[in-house]
Amino acid sequence: MNEGRKNMKVAAIQMVSSPTPEENMVVAAKLLRQAKEAGAELLVLPEYWSIMGLRDTDKVNCAEEFGRGSLQQFLSKLAQELDVILVGGTIPLKSDTETKIFNACLVFGQDGNLLTRYDKIHLFGFSNGDESYQESNTITPGAEVVHFPSAIGDVGLGICYDLRFPELFRSMGQCGLMILPAAFTHVTGQAHWEVLLRARAIENQCYVLASAQGGLHQNGRRTWGHSMLIDPWGKILDCVEQGEGYCIGDIDPIQMEKIRTNLPALKHRKLAC
Repeated sequence: MNEGRKNMKVAAIQMVSSPTPEENMVVAAKLLRQAKEAGAELLVLPEYWSIMGLRDTDKVNCAEEFGRGSLQQFLSKLAQELDVILVGGTIPLKSDTETKIFNACLVFGQDGNLLTRYDKIHLFGFSNGDESYQESNTITPGAEVVHFPSAIGDVGLGICYDLRFPELFRSMGQCGLMILPAAFTHVTGQAHWEVLLRARAIENQCYVLASAQGGLHQNGRRTWGHSMLIDPWGKILDCVEQGEGYCIGDIDPIQMEKIRTNLPALKHRKLAC
């Protein structure tokens, strides 16, 4: 970070996605345009924004080939139309295994071109009575840590369950912003969502922007929501608790550099430990 860098306004979109991609694209476009009108220059969609299927296999059935498909065209077109960096939550992309997909986060620049791709590494597994999830049944894990350059410094990418693995975020280096599209369940979100997000911001002394699903879905799943922007001191700058909407705020590189200078914890790390 340096004092020559300017603030950037960023926004995280919150949705309650349905099993129908066409419906979700209409809602996503509406919310993206609203956030752009509020001044956002970087926008983030949530995990599974395009489909929250009635069955786990539904996302496999609508998976696209990388580089082609209506979902990818939608993201590219909106990034160009709105003149923003668009972090496209996650969409299902085909993998080498016919019955599994990559849960992929694609980032598009202001010209509509792809900037980078991150495939979710850590796959969620949870069982609590009648509520059970096992993403490894339908998802092939990624293997590459991803960050990309921007006007506010490097931007790191994680997805939902990745939040529980701090070593992933540390391996991104000194990012100015870390982004997390998610669909946390209500049970795990209520217990751990905020504290983990704030911990990632504090320990990496950077901003964290989390874009979530937030409500009761047609498949009966209830997601926690609470999309939020957190500053490097761990302060929540904005939050939308439930339902459709967006949170918005400024990334301030000068404030971040001040925190890192006053408390140089990143320089004090002892890697041998």
